[in-house]
Amino acid sequence: MPSFDVVSEVDKHELSNAVDQTTREITTRYDFKGSNASIELGKQDIRLIADSEFQLDQILTVLYQKMAKRKIDVACLKPGEPFQRGRESIQTIAVQEGIEPDLARKMIKLVKASKLKVQAAIQGEQLRITGKKRDDLQATMQVFKEASLGIPLQYVNFRD
Repeated sequence: MPSFDVVSEVDKHELSNAVDQTTREITTRYDFKGSNASIELGKQDIRLIADSEFQLDQILTVLYQKMAKRKIDVACLKPGEPFQRGRESIQTIAVQEGIEPDLARKMIKLVKASKLKVQAAIQGEQLRITGKKRDDLQATMQVFKEASLGIPLQYVNFRD
């Protein structure tokens, strides 16, 4: 039976490249001269450090531009609230990966409401869709694209 998996992943290598390009641009921009503005990539987050909240917004804008050029969906980022520590402002941005169980259940309800002859099963942080016809699977993909779920989705492991 044909099937595919619905996942929400971020290409770590491309994300690292986008952060490196942002760092390069920060060091060369005139409005950041003499400041301690920086950006650091962690395992599941990105940390922005600057002298003011205005500079944090500028760094975030540059990061979004670099990510868009590298075809990374910026919807996978969840910016936290900036806070002051001494003279510097810090903002942590969470990088979301995987489909949360609540969202997966919502996606299964969407599939059932669409009356397509497919089955959906939660497998960890991904969703497996199985059906008898390839057309039903493609229609299911279209249902997910039309529903604004708030996270970027990829369709992988398509099997006939």
